[in-house]
Amino acid sequence: MILPQTAIYALRAMAVLANLAPRESIRSRELAERAELPAHYVSKVMRRLVVGGLVESQKGHGGGFKLSRAPDRIEFQAILHAMDVEIELGRCVFHYRACDARNPCQLHDAWATLQEALARWATGTTLNCTRGVPASQS
Repeated sequence: MILPQTAIYALRAMAVLANLAPRESIRSRELAERAELPAHYVSKVMRRLVVGGLVESQKGHGGGFKLSRAPDRIEFQAILHAMDVEIELGRCVFHYRACDARNPCQLHDAWATLQEALARWATGTTLNCTRGVPASQS
């Protein structure tokens, strides 16, 4: 897969949060179950999403996690950025320093097409697309 597992876990967790009622929060254990994530990994992912300003966290009775803003205002790119995933347009799949549009490697054109499509997807898709979709299918 082109995305690291941590980014996939973050997208799944955010899809669950996007399906909550406005202002509703969810505890870590239930979030792990609904998103089908390893329980020990949820805190790591959620901490990064909180630091990234995408999720709010409240401790204690009635606490848990909730989105910091409406799902239609959170692009996938912001989630990826919180997970330290940057889509680097023009970067060579083989990491050749000499590879560019004027001096392409064997896979340059195909890889560039994939990178551009991924960038369009990440910046053009919000969590609003996940409304009503079970987390395991997001």
